[in-house]
Amino acid sequence: MSSPQDIPQTQALNSAQISESPGRRFLIPSPIPTRRTRTKSMSERAAEGPTHKGVVKSFCRQRGHGFIHQEDGSKEDIFVHISDIEGEWVPKEGDHVTFKTVCIPPRNEKLQAVHVVITHLKPEVVHERWDSPVPTTPEKSSD
Repeated sequence: MSSPQDIPQTQALNSAQISESPGRRFLIPSPIPTRRTRTKSMSERAAEGPTHKGVVKSFCRQRGHGFIHQEDGSKEDIFVHISDIEGEWVPKEGDHVTFKTVCIPPRNEKLQAVHVVITHLKPEVVHERWDSPVPTTPEKSSD
């Protein structure tokens, strides 16, 4: 049997999944808190909290999650789950959004964007509606 000193990094990654795209590396919470699994008190705190502004850094419809960069100058990107996107458009990189935040359990150290509303669609980007067919391959970012 291995001792705790033998696997500290493994333990840290047991409750998370790493999502990588060219030039980016994000830690995705696991299990992912969705609107459906969020407690009533968490939802109430989010509704009462301030509204923030940001820009979609990445979003993958097939995987069901993405990240938002806050406009307030914070260096840390905020996780967003597909169940927390409101409106008829699928967010694309560069879209301006407003959102509220909740802490991600169990440690409540990181934030998750909820009540995400696209306020400005990025020009020159083809946007799709939620009711359109899902592409069969994940989107590739063009960096």
